[in-house]
Amino acid sequence: MSNRILIAEDETRIAAFVEKGLRANGFVTTTVGDGDDALDYALTGGFDLLILDLGLPGKDGFTVLALLRETRNDLPVIILTARDGVGDTVAGLDGGADDYMTKPFRFEELLARVRLRLRTADRTPEATVLCTDGLSLDLRTRRARVGDRTIDLTAREFTLLELFLRHDGQVLSRQQLLSHVWGYDYDPGSNIVDVYVRALRRKIGAEKITTVRGMGYRCG
Repeated sequence: MSNRILIAEDETRIAAFVEKGLRANGFVTTTVGDGDDALDYALTGGFDLLILDLGLPGKDGFTVLALLRETRNDLPVIILTARDGVGDTVAGLDGGADDYMTKPFRFEELLARVRLRLRTADRTPEATVLCTDGLSLDLRTRRARVGDRTIDLTAREFTLLELFLRHDGQVLSRQQLLSHVWGYDYDPGSNIVDVYVRALRRKIGAEKITTVRGMGYRCG
């Protein structure tokens, strides 16, 4: 199964560069642009590694790391820093980071460090079937089941439904869905998320995905 990596980086160009490179190497990525979202996503337990920029808006990277470790969460963390001097790097490592990269960096070096941390991390294997309220998604066959019906999904539908089930009961904004499933290649004003949610509802049942007005969508 592909490792899932959370990228917390507010510079769109760098985030897209890292995300595209990791996806091209078989990783599943989620990208967030501020510290609050970074902490929320990291605490879900749905990721194998966090790439964390120290200069995030909202909660900065140091704060995210400190709060994450306070919960005894052992998610491997590679910090990104554009700051000069060794002080920030030492502070990050002392705060519980596993490794660091200084901007600008070559993707090949980041990839090597990601693979090293994933190899040395003692992670509990993830479930291969995600379930909620009569709906299940098999991550191996990439098919959904509702009751006794087996449902074939397109690649985008599968990724979208997987994201919903991994955040069962949570409201996900259109921007969160867009950045995870489509990356930054799409206009944030696009209605493609709504189009795919409608398609999923036709397949799995309209009641399985709830619209939360002014906020986004929720599964479960």
